[in-house]
Parts: sequence; C-alpha cells; structure tokens
Amino acid sequence: GELLLSLCYNPSANSIVVNIIKARNLKAMDIGGTSDPYVKVWLMYKDKRVEKKKTVVMKRCLNPVFNESFAFDIPTERLRETTIVITVMDKDRLSRNDVIGKVGDTPEGLPEVKHWKDMIARPRQAVAQWHQL
Repeated sequence: GELLLSLCYNPSANSIVVNIIKARNLKAMDIGGTSDPYVKVWLMYKDKRVEKKKTVVMKRCLNPVFNESFAFDIPTERLRETTIVITVMDKDRLSRNDVIGKVGDTPEGLPEVKHWKDMIARPRQAVAQWHQL
C-alpha cells in the first residue's frame, strides 16, 4: 500500500504539521478481506519516542481518506536529530492491532529523507508526497 502525507515546517513557530491525507491499496488484514486502518504518528528525538498522535479508525476500508493534521513543537536546534515515524495499523477488536506498514523508520528511507529536506527547504508550505508502506 501507499500513504499520502504532507509536512509543513514553520520556523518562527518552531513547529511541524503532519497531515495524514489518505492511503491506497492497503493490505487486507481481516478475514473478510478488508482492514480497519488508522495511523499512528510518533515524534522521535535521538531515536527516543517523544510524542504520539493517532487518527480515527476507518472501518472496513482499503483506500481510506483521513485528512487529519497533527502539530508538533520542535525547537530549531533539535530539528537535525528529530524524525517522524508513521505507522498504518489495522484495528482489531479481539486481538492485538496489526501493523499494515510504516514510513520513516527504515535505514534505506531515501524517499522519507527527500520529503524531510523538501519540507525544510520550503518553510510554511505543505509539501505532500506518496510513501510506500
């Protein structure tokens, strides 16, 4: 599957807004051939989890539209060692929630690095990009 998200860096407010826009072609994780996806967004500093936000759950949907924005306060001096890890999850009532896919935690994450650099190069603009899960 894929996830469309935008990043917007505001240097004067020392903040980054992550907008989880939509996903497409998600893996069916449930017996009925669908998933109940939601998205977790972790703010990481020096590989430690700092803050977590999550979207609402979209019931029985493999191409969900979320359109949810989350703001994180990040002082400029911490920006170099800050990362954002985004996990698309499948909500299960009876068992543990399953991971459908992740963005931002792979060592070979070149599309993620490019997206982050584009965000810093274009402050106060929402920079959108599709990511493979």
